[in-house]
Amino acid sequence: MIEHEVRAHPSKDDLPREEQLAWKLAALAADPVEVEADTAEMIVNRIIDNAAVAIASLNRGPIKTARAQAKAHSRQGGATLFGAPAGLRVGAEWAAWANGTAVRELDFHDTFLAADYSHPGDNIPPILAVAQQAGRDGRALVRAIATGYEVQVNLVKSICLHEHKIDHIAHIGPSASAGLGTLLDLDPEITFQAIQQALHTTVTTRQSRKGEISSWKAFAPAYAGKAAIEAVDRAMRGEGAPSPIYEGEDSVISWILNGRTARDRGESPYAPTYRVPLPAPGEAKRAILETYTKEHSAEYQSQALIDLAFRMGKRIEDFDAVERIVLHTSHHTHYVIGTGAGDPQKRDPNASRETLDHSIMYIFAVALQDGEWHHERSYAPERARRDDTVRLWHKIETTEDPEWTRRYHASDPKEKAFGARVVVTMKDGGTIEDEIALANAHPDGASPFVREDYVGKFRTLTEGILEEAEAARFLDLVQRLPDLSAEEVLALNPVAPEGYLTENALRGIF
Repeated sequence: MIEHEVRAHPSKDDLPREEQLAWKLAALAADPVEVEADTAEMIVNRIIDNAAVAIASLNRGPIKTARAQAKAHSRQGGATLFGAPAGLRVGAEWAAWANGTAVRELDFHDTFLAADYSHPGDNIPPILAVAQQAGRDGRALVRAIATGYEVQVNLVKSICLHEHKIDHIAHIGPSASAGLGTLLDLDPEITFQAIQQALHTTVTTRQSRKGEISSWKAFAPAYAGKAAIEAVDRAMRGEGAPSPIYEGEDSVISWILNGRTARDRGESPYAPTYRVPLPAPGEAKRAILETYTKEHSAEYQSQALIDLAFRMGKRIEDFDAVERIVLHTSHHTHYVIGTGAGDPQKRDPNASRETLDHSIMYIFAVALQDGEWHHERSYAPERARRDDTVRLWHKIETTEDPEWTRRYHASDPKEKAFGARVVVTMKDGGTIEDEIALANAHPDGASPFVREDYVGKFRTLTEGILEEAEAARFLDLVQRLPDLSAEEVLALNPVAPEGYLTENALRGIF
């Protein structure tokens, strides 16, 4: 790996493009290095994972809306939609929109946490959609997805967006564009322009994950994937982009990220420096192996705590005998899904599902009581409004523990942790304490997810939706991914039985 220093520059510096981060990402995309076998196997796992959570969400509101919009943009020779008949083809950008929304809706696919947050599996829908429309085979798809993950993971390691209240989809625009550059064997000049356009159009605020969280949370990464496809299309037609988008005088770094913070302190916006690690030329793209999926349908920082709640719940005979529960955890957990967020909506029994899956207080209470977590039952309105649950939920709080924050950001995998220490104080003065560092399903957890687990997750989530023959067909096909023909790549989205899909009855512009 090579660590690249990235900072804003005044226009008079005339920064050569070879020194610009977007160019380095474009060069990475153009590197013809082969994908190693373990990386290709993990890519297969994540396509299975995405399909599982997408099929489970097919008839949820945002997916019906996105699918209706996509179907209004049919295209001969286009891409396919999750659940829809194989013969239905739409423009790749609209397939990315609908499929990306389906993947994200349940908050149940993969994650990578470092300086910022991410769900790198969000790169797969736009890359797969373009592969289908452009007639690319399985090998090309594997190489492209490896690039998408490599770019997003390394941006997330090095450039924090959330401290500036910018949503993490600003890293998806560039990563998906880079992945498309690899997929289509584009000249670095084209990918360079596309990456810059995509970043410019995907800088949005974190209000999408604050207060009463709406359905936009599901649409947000799909929007970034769609924007990336459109940026690549424009760049292929010779159009340029705001440049240098990262380093320019009026760029993202200068006026939105650390440059703005420096300005606010009366310091030079050109001083703050990011250090972005990227593979050297010829070095394999293995970043996907650093990412991890979810066993439970909830925000990633709750995964380990759900596992801990299952364990601790067995030690509490009467939940009404609990006086107080404190989760000693990291800065990110406390301020994003905990009481540090200052969001009263996280304690509201009438809150949206999107809000509840970002409330560790709610999640921990239900997991304690039920000893299980279900992507639908655990969020049902009647479950959230249960009196005994509300009483317990409102006794739970989080607090930042510097040691958990340090471990959250640790570079040593043996130290890195996304857990907490939990102290339950009973009304009789007794206490119950326990802690967990990593979710069971994490690669370094108690029971790491392997292919069998991904297939099991797919089977569980699609049971009662897909016919057995269709589920088996998809699983057989995807596990031969590197050897698939372009025609077989077209069949990578499972098809629901006739009559299963329901539609949004409301009409829009399209």
